[in-house]
Amino acid sequence: MKIRIKGNSLRYRLTKGDVSNLATNGFIEESTNFGTQVFRYALRRGMVNSLSATFEDNTITIHMPDQMIEEWAYTDRVGFESTNNAMYLLVEKDFVCLDNVAEDQSDNYPNPLLC
Repeated sequence: MKIRIKGNSLRYRLTKGDVSNLATNGFIEESTNFGTQVFRYALRRGMVNSLSATFEDNTITIHMPDQMIEEWAYTDRVGFESTNNAMYLLVEKDFVCLDNVAEDQSDNYPNPLLC
């Protein structure tokens, strides 16, 4: 799972394995160790009507309704977006890049522009 933050915009990109784990377990999390503190970002199945986000204990969590997760995991739907208290949220599948990049993309979704 990747995170991108810019101003009041928060975007998560998930690989095929991430989406599968979310559908199965209802929760995924990544962390970055800064030495004295750990920053975490998570995606959690929630009893919510739309995407929402919280920031507690150095952890950003996007809460996603179960019906969104089911649709996302088992269809070609690319992602979901919402605005939550002036914060724009986007959760989407991570596609293979069109450019050559050094990162491992073996678990990314096929890029529809490469077909």
